[in-house]
Amino acid sequence: MKPFLLFALFLLITSTLFAQDIIISGKIIDAAGHAVPFATVYVKNSSRGTSANSEGGYTLTLKTGQYDVQYRAMGYKQQNRKVELKNDQTINVVLNAEDYQLKEVAIRAGAEDPAYAIIRKAIKKRKTYLNEVNAYTCEVYIKGLQKLLGAPKKFLGFDVQKMARENGLDSNRRGIIYLSESQSKFSFERPDKVHEEMISSKFSGSNRAFSFNRVSDMRVNFYENLQVWEGLSNRPLISPIADNALAYYQYKYLGFTVENGETINKIQVIPRNPYAPCFSGYIYIMDDSWRMQSLGLYITKKSNINFVDTLKVNQQFFPVSDKAWMPASLKFEFTGGLFGFKFGGYFISIYKDYDIEPKLDKNQFKEVLRITRGVNKKDSAYWEQQRPIPLTAEEKTDYQKKAVLAAKRESKPYLDSLDKVNNQFSIGKFLLGGYRHRNRFDHEYYNFNSLLSSVTYNTVEGLALGYGGSFTKQIDSLNNRYFNVYGKVRYGFSNKLFNATGGITMPLGSATLSLAGGSDVIDLNNHEPISAFMNTAYTLLNRQNFEKFYQKQYASATISKRIYGGWQASAGAEWANRKYLSNTTDYSFFHPKRHQFTTNNPLSPNVDAPLFPENQSFKLSVRTTYDFSNRYETYPTGRRYIPSKYPTLGLTFVKAVKNVFGSDADYNLLSADLSKSEIPMGFYGKTSFYIGAGKFFNTKNIYYTDYRHFSGNQVLFYQGGLSKFLLLDYYQFSTGDKYLEGHLEHNFSGLLTNMIPLIRNLKLQEIININYLSTPTLKNYTELGVGFQTNIGLRVMYGTSFNNKFGGVNQAIRIGMSF
Repeated sequence: MKPFLLFALFLLITSTLFAQDIIISGKIIDAAGHAVPFATVYVKNSSRGTSANSEGGYTLTLKTGQYDVQYRAMGYKQQNRKVELKNDQTINVVLNAEDYQLKEVAIRAGAEDPAYAIIRKAIKKRKTYLNEVNAYTCEVYIKGLQKLLGAPKKFLGFDVQKMARENGLDSNRRGIIYLSESQSKFSFERPDKVHEEMISSKFSGSNRAFSFNRVSDMRVNFYENLQVWEGLSNRPLISPIADNALAYYQYKYLGFTVENGETINKIQVIPRNPYAPCFSGYIYIMDDSWRMQSLGLYITKKSNINFVDTLKVNQQFFPVSDKAWMPASLKFEFTGGLFGFKFGGYFISIYKDYDIEPKLDKNQFKEVLRITRGVNKKDSAYWEQQRPIPLTAEEKTDYQKKAVLAAKRESKPYLDSLDKVNNQFSIGKFLLGGYRHRNRFDHEYYNFNSLLSSVTYNTVEGLALGYGGSFTKQIDSLNNRYFNVYGKVRYGFSNKLFNATGGITMPLGSATLSLAGGSDVIDLNNHEPISAFMNTAYTLLNRQNFEKFYQKQYASATISKRIYGGWQASAGAEWANRKYLSNTTDYSFFHPKRHQFTTNNPLSPNVDAPLFPENQSFKLSVRTTYDFSNRYETYPTGRRYIPSKYPTLGLTFVKAVKNVFGSDADYNLLSADLSKSEIPMGFYGKTSFYIGAGKFFNTKNIYYTDYRHFSGNQVLFYQGGLSKFLLLDYYQFSTGDKYLEGHLEHNFSGLLTNMIPLIRNLKLQEIININYLSTPTLKNYTELGVGFQTNIGLRVMYGTSFNNKFGGVNQAIRIGMSF
């Protein structure tokens, strides 16, 4: 190698090794001297940048050298500063309001606004830019802040003033209630593969907690037709450049400006219907390429969003290559209020170091998120160097104040004092809510049931007391695993039967072992389709005893384990003695006409003939499910597997073995089921379904308690769910032969109700469901249900049945909860 080449190589190596980190800092203000919050600061022709904080302050760390630094904010004219960095510098910048000029276009009266031509070109290019980058990696910093802006001193008897004081808020109950930062490495591959590794996490208020900030939650792509923001909106939100956007939006051309040699058009977007799931605001589209340069949009409670009154979205893009533009920053800003509580806040993400031609390992996408121990242990010196958005004085104070509070809260004296207060016994608490004794430091919990909820009434036992409690202890904090012991005693004051049950659940290697046994009075239908409370109410008030019982003495063991990914399995064995019970009382508060109690035999309601003789059974069962997904998230407490977008398949086999421990039952049951909840149907809501089928074979001896039972319903109030019938008898159509069961439910997510004035304020979701059952006795029984559901799961349904040849209920109103 020639000498001058060796010397050049030496200079290159030494300049790289000894290059220093230089910090540019300053404040960004407007012409009036007011701070420009969250302005972006980027180095031209690179993906290195930052954002100002809420007070306009910024810091940017670079190596020594020459740079062209760009300062941008929507609504302001971009400023460029050429800097030569040898030492730390302070650069304050004034951004002037952008002057958008109108093009010299002859606009005739009634002619179409020029914005529409631009929007049509942007829509035509939508798919191109949606699929422009097949894969990429980047680093992302996310900061979240939420503030309580106002609150009452007390709410429903709760001392808000005390809570505010204990959480570091001021005397007016105002201040920061959530402040969190995170840094992540993010990888993406089309169509929807993601992998995120959290590098560092900081959370104000706890030294042990992790940030809730996730890159996946902050991914917004307005090149997608629909923005699906779960929780915030029941309906997908329509992008201003969706394929059908012209049917939902009006557009107004506001002018153009030239920035970095590009002509940028400012277009106002206006929903045609203010109550549609559409955005208002501005999008900025570049001439010739017709791609979005930035956007500033917002949506309000008029569009029936949840939790907040107004949500603003600001996104800026920058070129990462000659052909590709990627998000530079994204900010959500929100305000809201409820019951006198007012809050506001924001989440902002800054993207840097893009690689749009990465070499990715396909297997890495099995792990969607990785958060390991230690990511929340970085000290303040680390964050001073790595934090791209400087803290405000208020945020610095909050971190310091909450660190002191966190140390205090995690100490044994504080936890003991907290437990001492919360563990105080009171008759009212014991009667209504039960009693819980906590030892937070040792992670031990004793739970005792509410006395009132333990008292029921039925015609078999009369007044019955079923009281229970449990003990739980965390035995593996690393994997968040617990040891649990529980027990219950039950006594019927009319039939004089005393029963007691208990069990243990504990880890066994990577599996979970459950042991249970005792004697109990339980529902003949193992789905327990009517609650004990509802049966008590109908029995005492309406003289209708729907629930039927038998006595079961048993011992069982079950072991369950995740085999691999989305494949889970369990195996169990149970010995049981089953005894038929008869009614022992006919007392009720009221005696409505034509209402008479029936026997405890659902198949012989008028004659008390035993449904089955006393018998024993020994059953072995195996169940396995697979949801066709091996994707998971890794947390310090272990893995959490993510449900697949495909249905979950389940297989169950039950064998009753004769002459083992005196067993009388002798049969086999093979069943299969396929189910999936909330399949997205775009703007038209979500669909859920359940299909189950099974057959008993080699049946030599079987009893009613071994039958396949179904979740029927015969009362006004019911517990909703996917595999529930609206009108089916609880017991009459259970089968010991074969069956086919199906349930289909569609939630329109307010598609229709949001068009109706006043009704839209209730945020109702339209529900349609179809339920089907076929057995050798009941062929092709079908139900159709229509109704509405609220955001909290309360639903009102009208159901009608078809092909009901047994004189059951053909139509009725049902009110229930769906979870």
